Amino acid sequence: MVRPYGIKVNNKRKERHERYDKEEDEEEDEQPKFEQKQKQKEKVKKAKREATSEEDDEEKEAEHELDVGIPVVVSENKKDQTGVIFVLEKASLEVAKVGKTYQLLNSDDHANFLRKNGRDPAHYRPDITHQALLMILDSPVNKAGRLKAVYVKTEQGVLFEVKPHVRIPRTYKRFAGIMLQLLQKLSISASGKREKLLRVIKNPVTSHLPPNSRKIGFSYSSEKLVNMQKHLSTVCNETDTVFVLGAMSHGKIECDYIDDFVAISGYPLSAAYCISRICEALSTNWNII
Repeated sequence: MVRPYGIKVNNKRKERHERYDKEEDEEEDEQPKFEQKQKQKEKVKKAKREATSEEDDEEKEAEHELDVGIPVVVSENKKDQTGVIFVLEKASLEVAKVGKTYQLLNSDDHANFLRKNGRDPAHYRPDITHQALLMILDSPVNKAGRLKAVYVKTEQGVLFEVKPHVRIPRTYKRFAGIMLQLLQKLSISASGKREKLLRVIKNPVTSHLPPNSRKIGFSYSSEKLVNMQKHLSTVCNETDTVFVLGAMSHGKIECDYIDDFVAISGYPLSAAYCISRICEALSTNWNII
């Protein structure tokens, strides 16, 4: 079982409380000691109530936000049709205990926390995975029923599956809440249903892929520069195709199960834009309008 872990920060809580207490002492120097104690107790109780209510609200939002939202048109000859599978490798989805709560680490909100623990904030970009999933699930390829599965593998080696008909939250804050819930509870079900829309699954990813599928990796550093539409016309019509992309800010994916590495542009592209070009080429080849 994969469990979120906390990064230990020595004496940070103590230092924060000491600075806070000093500020309060300076502000309340002229007040009687009894009043100071009463106000301090009230502030602690209020802070606890606010923290509890915020956590409950976030959990409720996360539970109700994720639901089946994208209609999938299932054609009569679906069994005879080839489809596509997307695999997002090296996704930056790491959970750590920041203060008193577990949070999904990102470069904007946790830059100081990461630097203090010897981490590079530039590598913590869960928003890349968010954008990539939105691009895949919103594509006409998915709405036409040709998307068979989506798999995401994190930097820590956690592999989870995303159902094609799931509706990923549009805002990053709610997406972060969903990912936090997934990595802690290992699955997320549809609202009011038992169907698991996201679930952590057993490695390796190859055990979940079709046996005769063609696996294509994408990298700007590949020497094989191809026209996506022409390349897919010779590949996707005969067998299921697996597209493997990196969901990280820097670096290259290195997977031994990939059959062919290609580049679709002479310039570096974001994961979301690369996916958009792939889906556009697929829509053209399959006449999905």
